[in-house]
Amino acid sequence: MMKNYKYLLPILLSFLVTSCITKKDVRYMQPTETLVINEEGLVPYNIPVYRITKNDILNLNIVTTPKGDAAQFYSALNTSVSNTSSGVNNPVRGINSNSGSSQGGNSNFYFNGLKVDSRGEINIFGIGYIKAEGRTIEEVTQEIQAKVNENFQEGKAEARLNIDGITYYILGDVESVGITGEKSAHKNTLTITEALAMNGGLNRTVDRKNIVIHRKLPEGIKIAKIDLTREDVMNSPYYYIQNGDEIYLNTRGKSLNGFGKDPVQTLTTGVSVLTTALSIYLLIKNL
Repeated sequence: MMKNYKYLLPILLSFLVTSCITKKDVRYMQPTETLVINEEGLVPYNIPVYRITKNDILNLNIVTTPKGDAAQFYSALNTSVSNTSSGVNNPVRGINSNSGSSQGGNSNFYFNGLKVDSRGEINIFGIGYIKAEGRTIEEVTQEIQAKVNENFQEGKAEARLNIDGITYYILGDVESVGITGEKSAHKNTLTITEALAMNGGLNRTVDRKNIVIHRKLPEGIKIAKIDLTREDVMNSPYYYIQNGDEIYLNTRGKSLNGFGKDPVQTLTTGVSVLTTALSIYLLIKNL
């Protein structure tokens, strides 16, 4: 039995080598021949247009001249907010991002914003119901602006419609708990690499080749997988984060069994396995 046991060490060492994480597993955007570039050598933007879905909450501001009267477009709650010196009537001023909180969302935005109802419409006081679901922010803004122009001299009032930035969610394992949670970015565009960088990046336990994204669309939820180790991920529409995206960070199989987190831990785990095997062998031999 001892003669067969001498082959265990080489087998164990080869297993440790194959269990280690390589540079290709952790490097972002490694060169790929399938990367699409234009004639100028630039990666073209592939930013999907966000379309409003049911249960979205929108923020409407109407900017008027200092003496403009926009009260008919707001409820009593919203018009109680005084105008600024610049003449901006902002019904939901002072909104602070609430990302990362246990409650989730932005409470001020929730109570004061325009909610897209089950029919996909928003109800604006003084204007009425406007179809919002499936349309872009710009399209809905243009319709609201047309309604405003019917009540004010054209060029004297401006409708501004927005969502509360780009709100997205990251869910990972216990090793990536620091990056997990609800996030909010007040930007027009946000790439997944920007989102991860703003939250500290990924540790070695996360499988960069198997990032899952759930995207909320008016028709339903779209599920996609992207590989952050490939340079051509920049050609994917899922490279750009949209409002409501859920990002799932999967754990590497090598990390689940105790291997692959870092070389020292891999070596320590291997030595522990070898020591245990030797102890069991000596115990059996002495029986």
